[in-house]
Amino acid sequence: MIINKPHWVILLALSSTLLNFSTGFSQSKPGLSETFVELADPTGDVNSDWSKVGSGLQSSFVTVDKRFAKSLAPEIEKQNRVLIKGWKGEKLSAQVLLWSKTDVEDVEVHISDFVSKDKSKILSSSTKARFVRYVMTDEFAGGCGHRKPEDFASSLSADMLDNLTSFNISGKTARPVWISVDIPSEAKSGNYIGEILISGKGQKTEKLALEVEVINQILPKSSEWTYHLDQWQHPSSVARVEGLAMWSDAHFAAMKPVMKLLADAGQKVITTTLNKDPWNVQTYDPYADMISWTKNTDGSWTYDYKVFDKWVDFMMDLGVEDMINCYSIIPWNNEIHYKDASNNSMVNVVAKPGTPIFEDLWTPFLKDFVKHLDSKGWLEKTNIAMDEREREQMDAAIALLEKVAPKIGISYADNQKTYQRFPNSEDISISVGHPYSKEDIISRKERGLNSTFYICCSDGFPNQFTFSEPAESTYLGWYALATGFDGMLRWAYNSWVENPLQDSRFRTWPAGDTYIVYPKGRSSIRYERMLEGIQDYEKARIVIKALKEKKDQKNLDLFQSAIHKMEANQRFEGWNEDLNEAKELLNNISKTL
Repeated sequence: MIINKPHWVILLALSSTLLNFSTGFSQSKPGLSETFVELADPTGDVNSDWSKVGSGLQSSFVTVDKRFAKSLAPEIEKQNRVLIKGWKGEKLSAQVLLWSKTDVEDVEVHISDFVSKDKSKILSSSTKARFVRYVMTDEFAGGCGHRKPEDFASSLSADMLDNLTSFNISGKTARPVWISVDIPSEAKSGNYIGEILISGKGQKTEKLALEVEVINQILPKSSEWTYHLDQWQHPSSVARVEGLAMWSDAHFAAMKPVMKLLADAGQKVITTTLNKDPWNVQTYDPYADMISWTKNTDGSWTYDYKVFDKWVDFMMDLGVEDMINCYSIIPWNNEIHYKDASNNSMVNVVAKPGTPIFEDLWTPFLKDFVKHLDSKGWLEKTNIAMDEREREQMDAAIALLEKVAPKIGISYADNQKTYQRFPNSEDISISVGHPYSKEDIISRKERGLNSTFYICCSDGFPNQFTFSEPAESTYLGWYALATGFDGMLRWAYNSWVENPLQDSRFRTWPAGDTYIVYPKGRSSIRYERMLEGIQDYEKARIVIKALKEKKDQKNLDLFQSAIHKMEANQRFEGWNEDLNEAKELLNNISKTL
């Protein structure tokens, strides 16, 4: 994040209305998800002319590259059949649009088995059809900075993939449906045909044909992906939205479906905290302590790691185990707190790097922390992490780390070329809009050091706001491929706003900047398209290696030329077309290997 903010400490109780709105939507299986009513469409689309729309429920395949307005009568050429392509082990997406000028109740979407000419099958259990829900969004405008809703253009954005099994479509509205197909790793290559069956109360069942071409290549499972995905997790947000006690067993159970989505995308890093909220409450919920500090009556220190250990074990059990990044030795307000055993009170202290109090407080902790990490077998994968701190503070903090805890790694989000002063830092992330040296990135890769780029509120493109074009999330993987970065960092995976199911806007950042998934493990278009880009990154690396081994310079040059077009960090005309052409080329070349 870029803009520092006043010290807001805002922790509100769960509103009883958040997940218990009155609803007109049916749910055939209780417990899948709470129901809720979407906010009213604030745009002029509500006055759209629907008179040309035929009677009954309408359906068509539509591009996954577009978000379709809720109240606007679709002007599209109907498609009853589409082809999607992928490797064995790859997850593919398609989008169906439903619309009607009159109310249609109990709409259901089912997917049949996919069958090839030789009667091989991809079972329907490998597929999902999810209704896309509309959340309120705004616009990029100036990017970072405090916001009042009335100062920004608001609209409904199709983003959240809900778990409802049936849906009531109101008259003069559209409803996207996201289709996912997980190609089994053991599937036979070839073309498969399946049906999308769409029914509604009093409606004739609509049938759309979805063809899946399975290419004879295997995508490794996500735990083996090389793409370094680092999206910061936020346990406190889950506790608040679910109305659960922080760090309780019920809290961990509620976090499991949310964090499993992240693990399934190949997440490499566990986000942890060292003391109080490292970001000075830049999110709706403050970060809760994971390590409790106590100053004993004799002046010695005791550190309680129970929550830290439980959280790390929990994430590792889900498959996130490459790095543990610990925020932060430089909190955004330089404050830490501890319990004073002499009077049983909490003490808050400003400890700025380079000052005596900073060294006095952090030295005993770092020494004890290293011992604890070593006892757990986690020392080699743990980094003390920092986020966009000033040069003087970074220099002082890193000097202390090198002095008292040289065995622990260092990680930071960097928008000041800190990595050039400290070239051996284990894990760095450079702002996507900040100049960097390709030679430095290549050198770091050769030395086994990790380098990623990051996006935040200051970046209009590429990004993952709820108003961003869907393909931007896929572009991120190709941008890493084109620039040589090992992957990407994003500051907020699930820092939910007050009412995340309805309204993605926040007091400070462009809408959707604080989360890309929704409560109870609900996915989003942004997540699915991001996963697509990560899969492309992995596929491309495999293809490039194979082309080099075959000495197929013609296809190698052709493919690398297509990749190079995605090196831009500013929106350019035709970027989405270039992306799709590169994706098609990737699949076509992979068929020849």
